[in-house]
Amino acid sequence: MSSNLRPSDLKLTALMGTLRSSQLFGNVPGPDLEEIAGFTRLLQLARGEYLFHEGEPAHGCYLVRTGAINVHRVSAAGKEQVIHIFRAGESFAEAALSSPTGYPANARAIQASSVLLLPKQPLLDLIGRRPDLALRMLGSMSTHLRVLVGMLDDLTLKDVETRLLNWLVKHSRASSDSVIKLPGTKRELAAELGTSSETLSRTLGRLRDQKLITVAAKAITAHNNTALSAMLHRNLGEP
Repeated sequence: MSSNLRPSDLKLTALMGTLRSSQLFGNVPGPDLEEIAGFTRLLQLARGEYLFHEGEPAHGCYLVRTGAINVHRVSAAGKEQVIHIFRAGESFAEAALSSPTGYPANARAIQASSVLLLPKQPLLDLIGRRPDLALRMLGSMSTHLRVLVGMLDDLTLKDVETRLLNWLVKHSRASSDSVIKLPGTKRELAAELGTSSETLSRTLGRLRDQKLITVAAKAITAHNNTALSAMLHRNLGEP
């Protein structure tokens, strides 16, 4: 069947589809979704390209369409600490819409990515007319806060082995076959765990030598969740 949609209509339809697939806008009524799509901008980022830097004025919030965006801060000593890696369907920087100090962190594409920018003023105008959308955005920010709290809990663990064990135990429980698919590279996992690639490789090697895990290019298989959990509890000094 032929279509009479104009290129602009096709673009709007595609944007609405991306918005509808996200947690933030999944249940927004069609007319509101069309209005949001009308002022949304599609940005293309090369690998390594920055979306924004900490302290820059907020232009709006973002939704990942394809690829992955590393949101991080840099310490005074120059060390990068990953806050979260956002992937397709995930939104971020909502809090910056009401912040006078601009973006609280940096955002960089870790692979070729396409991102939707929801400009600040049109979105705030719509929120003013639709308070239910504001509640949705608060819910999304609450999810981000839980991620941050979990990250802080993980980083307070005393050493890299304990942090890795904690990560393995949590993710293997969420997998039906104990195969943990890596969402990115091992370098990204190292950054998420607050360590270097070399230290992560050595730690993975020790667990592999004990036959607790198998490490592949894109996955880690946990062979003995009970032993991993027991090792984690010992490292934490728990019975």
